[in-house]
Amino acid sequence: MAETAAATRPANTAFRDDVLAGLALPQKAVPARWFYDDAGSLLFEEITRLPEYYPTRVERAILAERGPDFARLIQPGRTVVEFGSGSSTKTPLLLQAIAPAAYVPLDISGDFLRSSAAQLQQQFPALPVWPVEADFTAPVTLPDAVAGLPKLGFFPGSTIGNMVPTQAVDLLRNMRTTLGTGAQLLIGMDLIKAPATLIAAYDDAAGITGRLNLNLATRINRELAGNLPLDRLKHEARWNDAFARIEMHLVAREAIRFEVAGQAFSMAAGETIHTENSHKYDGRSQNLLLAAGGWTPVQRWTDADERFSLLLAEAREPHHAP
Repeated sequence: MAETAAATRPANTAFRDDVLAGLALPQKAVPARWFYDDAGSLLFEEITRLPEYYPTRVERAILAERGPDFARLIQPGRTVVEFGSGSSTKTPLLLQAIAPAAYVPLDISGDFLRSSAAQLQQQFPALPVWPVEADFTAPVTLPDAVAGLPKLGFFPGSTIGNMVPTQAVDLLRNMRTTLGTGAQLLIGMDLIKAPATLIAAYDDAAGITGRLNLNLATRINRELAGNLPLDRLKHEARWNDAFARIEMHLVAREAIRFEVAGQAFSMAAGETIHTENSHKYDGRSQNLLLAAGGWTPVQRWTDADERFSLLLAEAREPHHAP
């Protein structure tokens, strides 16, 4: 979903480079992280409240129910570093369960980040809150105020599933670099289930997910001097069983030609721009992914219906022997 070099470039330059490179591919694609301008962030918050979209609802229930477990397994005095914090709506459930020293939300959408951080600060007036605007997929330099404190990474929502395995492993390794050896990570991962349930969650009856997908084209037009014909694109969610993932695409209803940042592109009828993956996991694939990223699984929690899971892992000293 994100190349580490993007963190060193201005956001508009990274966006342009990613879009132009992606549209030039045989299977056109744009990284899903570019969904989340302010409008996209608000649309995603709407999605989390939809009846079809179970992950947020189920994850919140796990966070609410497992507070005593978190308090037992997460040492007090840690700085909670939330990757891609968004509106931070789940964060209070975690902060109430443990005894954190500080909270550092990381997000690429600066205005949304600062607004959410201010609201959370009102809920926890005694807790230092240090928002950092950053591409969290690369190593991030944390505020000096928390430099000497042990860290707990918080990555809810199964955002890790938006990345192909190589990118997911890179992200986990970069998280380890950001947080340091001895850190802990509490991460959400969605579970494999009936394709009909999954497709409904990404193609809701109200069309909100479709609006999020099309908002990416709107953003391209607005920020990159594009002229993508929005009325000739449609949202589509697909289940790819071979890779255990939901895919989101923008499908051309008919043959189209358009320009972005002065470069010309075309799409045949039925051709797509691949905009998102959402990988689903089972217990073994979760453990393997975490281990490949440098994290040792410690505990796993799911709901009664095995729809969603939260996992706690630790960044232990490297151990290369069998």
